[in-house]
Amino acid sequence: MLYFKHFCRVYRRNITQTCVRLYSRNILKLKDRGMYQDIFPNTAASDILNLLNSSPQCVYAGFDPTADSLHVGNLLVIINLLHWQRGGHDVIALLGGATGHIGDPSGKSTDRVALSSNIIAENIACIKSNLETVFENHKKYIWSEDEDKLKPIRIVNNETWYKEINSIQFVSDIGRNFRMGTMLLKQSVKNRINSEVGMSFTEFAYQIFQSYDWLYLLKEYNCRFQVGGSDQMGNISAGHELISRMMKQDVYGLTLPLVTTEEGDKFGKSAGNALWLDGKKTSPYSLYQYFIRTKDSDVERLLKLFTFYSMGEIKDIMFKHKHHPEQRYPQMCLADQLTTLVHGEEGLTRARQATNAIYSKDVKSLVSLSASDLEQVFDSAPVTKLLLSPGITVLKLGMMANCFPTEGDAMRIIEAGGFYINHQRIKNINEVITESAHILPNLISLLRVGKRNYYIVKWQT
Repeated sequence: MLYFKHFCRVYRRNITQTCVRLYSRNILKLKDRGMYQDIFPNTAASDILNLLNSSPQCVYAGFDPTADSLHVGNLLVIINLLHWQRGGHDVIALLGGATGHIGDPSGKSTDRVALSSNIIAENIACIKSNLETVFENHKKYIWSEDEDKLKPIRIVNNETWYKEINSIQFVSDIGRNFRMGTMLLKQSVKNRINSEVGMSFTEFAYQIFQSYDWLYLLKEYNCRFQVGGSDQMGNISAGHELISRMMKQDVYGLTLPLVTTEEGDKFGKSAGNALWLDGKKTSPYSLYQYFIRTKDSDVERLLKLFTFYSMGEIKDIMFKHKHHPEQRYPQMCLADQLTTLVHGEEGLTRARQATNAIYSKDVKSLVSLSASDLEQVFDSAPVTKLLLSPGITVLKLGMMANCFPTEGDAMRIIEAGGFYINHQRIKNINEVITESAHILPNLISLLRVGKRNYYIVKWQT
């Protein structure tokens, strides 16, 4: 396809031209990209600016282990942390090994399902790996300045300090700084208390623990900034209040917008399912395709939020799009950088190969894919395992792979030219299947009926 060939030409250039002019300490400039929804306290912008310009600061964001992978919905927070890192600041990712047992009620209409300690530990390990991979890919493939200028991310688990705290002492020393009236006014609490299901004390207490996390990080690392999604404002303001009472030190919170498509759908949702950062749960191809399919009305905003292109570069990208919209150049830039960020250069190569395998209709493109890649690319295609034996005809293969409801349908469709093996049209129902002509080196045959109905045959020899 035209856009794919064009992408191949510009990929190497774009990946090395990624904006290195965004390493100003003043990360408030990101507001020009639509990165921030609120600053807390809302009168503190000038104080924050003075702090950022005077010396490197420390910022943190929290990630609770509710699943064994982060997803695309977490990317805006991660990318915001990367901007802080590019500005020379210290970045902390807090993993909720302890708070994962409690569950954040923000944005939830019912109590979260309690997770076992083993599951939480496994999820923590996976999320830690997600974060390390993204930060390493950014340094290796997107950041083009001296690598030593990037301070390494610090990943901490709040279980390490809560397991040392006496519960009575915690309630006595920390709990007394919270006022019930204030806690009840938090939006996440009000929504749940006024609902039919109500709210458990466990989740009601979540804001106390998140507040203490910030207090601990302030004492330990002088962490004066917290970033989070727009639904975290209640927890952020609670932490600010606790620190003001106990430390009498100024700290600041910044919330990021909930990103939705033009139709109001949550960003990162595909057919109702989350797009995971773990390549085993969501293939690089699926992630790449999600961004390639971004609508024209959404793409400029997503380039500003989710890539490191400068505002000038984004303007140029959109200018090219205006003159050649059929090339989908902004979508390619978006897919290029985000797939590289999540899966590295190798993942992007696999995604491009998979894209080519579908759209080029060339059997050579299929040969470049592994068996697992093919299954991920055609993830909705039924998979049939067959024993390779002499005398299997095209008609018999189509029936054994359940491509047709009846033999009569099979004969009619095949003879009319509507059946393909490895992108090659086959019209002779009596043609015998051979390893050299019909089976890929990975012992797979990709069958297609019509334009979009794919079937995978895994041959057993």
